[in-house]
Amino acid sequence: MKAVQVSAAGEDFEHVDQPIPDPGPEEVRIAVEACGVCGGDAVLKEGAYPGINYPHIPGHEIAGQIDVVGTDVEKWDIGDQVGVAWHGGHCFVCDPCRRGDFVNCENGSITGITFDGGYAEYTTAPAEALARIPDELDAPAAAPLVCAGLTPFNSLRSSPAGSGDLVVIQGIGGVGHMGVQIATAMGFETVAVSRGPAKESLAFELGADHYLDANEQEPAVALQSMGGADVILTTAPNAQAIGSIAGGLKENGQLLVIAEPHDPVELPLSQFIANRQSMQAWNAGHARDAQDALEFCALHGIEPMIETYPLEDASRAFERMSTGNVRFRAVLLPGQ
Repeated sequence: MKAVQVSAAGEDFEHVDQPIPDPGPEEVRIAVEACGVCGGDAVLKEGAYPGINYPHIPGHEIAGQIDVVGTDVEKWDIGDQVGVAWHGGHCFVCDPCRRGDFVNCENGSITGITFDGGYAEYTTAPAEALARIPDELDAPAAAPLVCAGLTPFNSLRSSPAGSGDLVVIQGIGGVGHMGVQIATAMGFETVAVSRGPAKESLAFELGADHYLDANEQEPAVALQSMGGADVILTTAPNAQAIGSIAGGLKENGQLLVIAEPHDPVELPLSQFIANRQSMQAWNAGHARDAQDALEFCALHGIEPMIETYPLEDASRAFERMSTGNVRFRAVLLPGQ
């Protein structure tokens, strides 16, 4: 099969031909139809996670079709359309797993980090890492949904916001443009925040009720004039922007952080204390969460805006993602 690998930390992508992998007893093999290119892939490329065995194939936004089923796998069949996300499986026996908290498994696997990912024509994955893709979604649309769709979906549905509450999506990029659509479909009064007027019309097309240009007005002041935000979902990893928009929360409001800036974030803690506000950090979710996100998006006709690339253009796709030039998710099509 054709694959793209990283041979050592810090090195560029390398195009290779490899034997097609065979699944273990509790795994399936997937013919990869699409794989999203995500900022998380830089963890492998830069060697930012301990214990990575190189060479290694990146990619944790996988959509494809099962073509081999391991001998001990139940409830999955050849031909099933499945997705595999960042959470690549769990041990079932550690304390978090025994409580059903699979995302915090002490021995959990990460797709494209612990085992080879989807920058290839085939990959294998543990059965517990599979999310079923609804028929309404094709592979290129489904692939980013198991990450860029899953993260805002799972965090917002777990937030204290209820139907009709004021929910803010800070940033309209790869994750933020999904967040606006999902927040709107969940019944929130949705505010999109970005810099400049360029994304204003897009924000309304995505379903936003309001648009705030952070270059023209202070978002926190504008939000307070609207009564304050029940939840602010930060999708752009900008420390200054996150710290400043926190002032727009109402009493008991929550700052929901899913994007990690490189610089420290300064929060108005006196305001948080006085108004009993909170900050909640959130990662993506396990396979059932990913399937929930896929089903929700299929039900509401939500899809990511994508650019597609053949596997041989992985470096270009990664570069456009890394520089923020992609609109809004890059997706590799290994099967083409």
